[in-house]
Formats: sequence, C-alpha cells, structure tokens
Amino acid sequence: MRYLIAIIFAIAGAALAMHFLSGPVADWAALQFKFESSDEAENINQLAFMIVNLAGLIVGWTIGWAIGTPLRDKARSD
Repeated sequence: MRYLIAIIFAIAGAALAMHFLSGPVADWAALQFKFESSDEAENINQLAFMIVNLAGLIVGWTIGWAIGTPLRDKARSD
C-alpha cells in the first residue's frame, strides 16, 4: 500500500511542478545565460524544465512514502 500511495503522490507532485513551476523556472534559467544560437537556449530551457519536473516527482514520492509508512506499520500489526 505504501508504494501505491508514493506513486500517486509522485504523479501528483510531477503534475503540479509541471503546471506551476517548470515553465517559469525554465524561462528564468534560460535568461541567465548568453547563447550563440537559439538551439543552445532551447536546450537549457528543456533541461531546466525536466530537472524541475524530476524534483517534483522526487518530492511527491517522498511525501507519499512518508504518509504511507504508518499504513505499512498498521497493516503488519493486524
């Protein structure tokens, strides 16, 4: 049950990060550098977008794992 809760929270964390954080953070990160081509700027933008999504996934998984831990202990004691 703990894994299921962690997966659900990971999906929710990634979705929230993608919707609210990834775009603005990726745009900000791309504006911090000077590029010779638009491809380089787009690569940095995409990299920052993916990193923020990964961070949201990890944070969601961690929260779900922490919430699911008491349920794991309760299921074993029954």
